[in-house]
Amino acid sequence: MADVLIVGAGPVGLTLACELARYGVGVRLIDRAREATQTSKALVVWSRTLELMDRMGCTAAFLAAGLRARGATLRGGGRVLGGPNFSDIASPYAFGLMIPQRDTERLLAEHLREFGVAVEREVELTGFAPTPDGVEARLSHGDGREERVTAPFLVGCDGAHSAVRHGLGLPFRGTAQGDDWLLADIRLDGAGAPPGDEIAVYFHRDGPFVIFPIPGGRARVVATVGRADGRPKPDPTLSEVQALVAARAGPGIRVSDPVWLSRFRIHERKVSEYRRDRVFLAGDAAHIHSPAGGQGMNTGMQDAVNLAWKLALVLRGAAAPSLLDSYSPERNAVGEMVLRNAGRLTVMATLANPLAQAARNRALHLLLGLPAVRRRMAATMSEIEIAYPASPLSVGPGAGRRWRPEDAAGPPPGAGADPRFVLYAADPERGTALAARFPGLVQPAPRNNPEPGRLHLVRPDGYVGLAAGGNDWDAAARYLKECGTA
Repeated sequence: MADVLIVGAGPVGLTLACELARYGVGVRLIDRAREATQTSKALVVWSRTLELMDRMGCTAAFLAAGLRARGATLRGGGRVLGGPNFSDIASPYAFGLMIPQRDTERLLAEHLREFGVAVEREVELTGFAPTPDGVEARLSHGDGREERVTAPFLVGCDGAHSAVRHGLGLPFRGTAQGDDWLLADIRLDGAGAPPGDEIAVYFHRDGPFVIFPIPGGRARVVATVGRADGRPKPDPTLSEVQALVAARAGPGIRVSDPVWLSRFRIHERKVSEYRRDRVFLAGDAAHIHSPAGGQGMNTGMQDAVNLAWKLALVLRGAAAPSLLDSYSPERNAVGEMVLRNAGRLTVMATLANPLAQAARNRALHLLLGLPAVRRRMAATMSEIEIAYPASPLSVGPGAGRRWRPEDAAGPPPGAGADPRFVLYAADPERGTALAARFPGLVQPAPRNNPEPGRLHLVRPDGYVGLAAGGNDWDAAARYLKECGTA
């Protein structure tokens, strides 16, 4: 019997399965689709997600398959307004890694198979109900076979139309943005084409137009094409895309070789809680965002990382189930922030009033001339500034922040098969004694603290749990007791 049943084998479900499997948790991953995603869909893996992949052990494969975007340039009113340089990101991965979602899923599935786990396809969740010590799920197989399976935990990573969310009866509150959008994965040529390692944003009087680089000399074009009226429209044609490129980005760009032409609308929705008892939601099942900033998939994958180590410690018997209470408030706050930021970017980009457009362009030109603004924009896009200051697991001044990778003093906390906290302290003898009291929660060997006079317990996902004075060993012991040793 699997310890965790995961519904949905997109990037989020695959990430969760990989994380649980490397921690030795029995996992079953099902998806109702016959095959994996064949289109590019989500395009960018950001710095913070790559840092977390270091713990998973699959960063190198992604770097080999992706294209490193070095920055973004915003244009409007016939001039360059400015933009962030991703080399300013304070991370070993100071770039946006452009990689189609089909490749993200392929690489994660290959990594998962290294743990002896494969996606079970054409298996659909048709219902579930709580049991005294878990969840009983009803599954329907593509060959018509019906199955009932019981697992201690069920996680819905099954997208915007989540069967798990519907089964929980959780409202998916939000709105649809008012424009129709065009999407084209094509090849761009010509003297007017932007650099192949740049995200190019054009603010035009008729609406925004964005070019994203894709590996293999290709690009994605995204643009508004009028107000939504609720009537279905045919997919765009290549000539329509060419006319849009010429109108909004200027002459000198030729489009060719389309592999995906589509229309879409932007929906911004979120649940208010990510957990009901032994059932959890992650990724698009819990939150869907505007694609502005490219953070939807990354946020979902980080949901999975957050949940995995907590489930692993509880299932190992090293922590009480109360540790899981932190998942929903932590990720709910992050989802709210990403939703808010992406929504604001979309509103700014889709201003229709000419006076408002001119004011926006002037303000952006002024602000993006300031290095501090450009650095902050890059840090926000990369998600390295995500933190959990209000979490029930964050105790002490500075707790909840990301522990810088350069301060790891060894493998990243949570790397390999070890979902335990890492203690950073100046007194190795007392640190070793503390770890011995909580062997299931803390790695046995403390590490040197880069902040003299401080004591830190760093979580397996690389965030500071406890921040205390260097001699406050009682605070560390209280913290570990409150995390809940079983």
